[in-house]
Amino acid sequence: MTRNAVLLVSRLLFAVLFVPSGFQALANIAGTTGYFAGLGLPFPTLAAWGTGLFELIAGLLILVGFQTRVVALLLAAFCIVAGFIGHYGQGAGDATLAFLHQQMLMKDIAISGGFLALAMAGAGAWSADGRG
Repeated sequence: MTRNAVLLVSRLLFAVLFVPSGFQALANIAGTTGYFAGLGLPFPTLAAWGTGLFELIAGLLILVGFQTRVVALLLAAFCIVAGFIGHYGQGAGDATLAFLHQQMLMKDIAISGGFLALAMAGAGAWSADGRG
């Protein structure tokens, strides 16, 4: 597989994660707000809207490969922050839930590594960035 094909597949796989997540957060803003309130975040409604919009827009930008290096760096940071806020130390008292949250944290950290690699590689020729 060529470099450009691998970068396209990489962008598609990232988009499959972030575009639906952002859409779902916005479509169920009350549920998203409740989740953030349960984490103790200040201004949970603002956090819900901001997170949903960021995931949706950033996911679409990665999909089309526009400003990929910058967006990938932002998503890498987002994954680390979201992982620690949403999963670190969660599930206390329930070993299964604690294990699940630990795995989700590690997943978020791994995804941030993928975004760092994408930021270094760029979007490839088959992208909006590559058209210039």
